[in-house]
Amino acid sequence: MNIFLTADSAAAATTGGSAAGQGMATIIMLVAMVAIFYFFMYRPQKKQEKETNAMRNSLQVGDEITTIGGIIGKVVSMKEETVMIETGRDGTKIRILRSAIKSIDVKAEDC
Repeated sequence: MNIFLTADSAAAATTGGSAAGQGMATIIMLVAMVAIFYFFMYRPQKKQEKETNAMRNSLQVGDEITTIGGIIGKVVSMKEETVMIETGRDGTKIRILRSAIKSIDVKAEDC
């Protein structure tokens, strides 16, 4: 009878040890998934956001820009949060938000 008790307690100890090992493996997998999420999604998005803000802050009068909506124009004047652009040959002016600027096509100093 002692032999059976010893074998049962050894089996129980082995199963408890593997359960703790599985728990540790689960935690390691979760940490790895969070790290992958950070390096492949969050970090590049923040980098792109910084570049976009730098581009919008470097905007000058005379730059040719494209808006998010696809409007192409030349910057006529700027205020804190808005920009006045001139589109077309007839001099149509549109006031847009600075955040609506997608790209600077031609810098004023390049013209």
